Amino acid sequence: MTWSLLAHDPATGALAVAVTTCNLAVGASCPYLRAGVGAVSTQSITNRYLGPAALDALARGLAPALALDSVLAGDEGRGLRQVHALDARGRAAAHTGANCVEWCGALRGEGWSLAGNMLAGPEVLAATRDAFLAHAGLPLPERMVAALQAGEAAGGDRRGRQSAAIQLVTTEAFPDLDLRVDDHSEPLGELARLLALWRRDRAPALGRQPRLAQPAGSLDLDAMEAAWAAKGLDLRFRR
Repeated sequence: MTWSLLAHDPATGALAVAVTTCNLAVGASCPYLRAGVGAVSTQSITNRYLGPAALDALARGLAPALALDSVLAGDEGRGLRQVHALDARGRAAAHTGANCVEWCGALRGEGWSLAGNMLAGPEVLAATRDAFLAHAGLPLPERMVAALQAGEAAGGDRRGRQSAAIQLVTTEAFPDLDLRVDDHSEPLGELARLLALWRRDRAPALGRQPRLAQPAGSLDLDAMEAAWAAKGLDLRFRR
């Protein structure tokens, strides 16, 4: 019921998942990420336990193919599952169960993985791959959304469209980027709009927030008040 793209940026260590489907709130069930470990999307008749379990297996040092084998071995519904994984070394693997609805399948390359089911045809993943590779000059989130939009233009989900999501981690235990469109007639267009807002309003502040390298974050009250003033806001910290 879904197709998704996993990607790794070796220059920054970023790991990301972008996903879209004709179902409600895909971001609540499919994408799983762990900084320095990997990215997973669990889909088709989704088993959400597979995402954290696959990341645990990757964290133990298993290659993606072995990680998926290990978590699927205990799932009696493995024939209904589609799950793919990408580790922090850029290696990828995918499982598409024998009972998944056509068209279903997966593609992968160095630093990326694609998987989908209930698609219009193999051209959906091919177009997504081609656009992802062609837009190498874009920042990773924009590149991934553009790739999914190309897949949508090639036919997308056989049933239509409803939701989309993108998550990205770098160094923290929480995502740097976590955007969801839970119900929309054009979910990828709306996701692109939200991403542009994140790029303008949230991305510039990431380095000032509490992080492992600076646990308290920025404490320069004057600088924060100056930023508010630049936006026309008359706000002051208590001193």
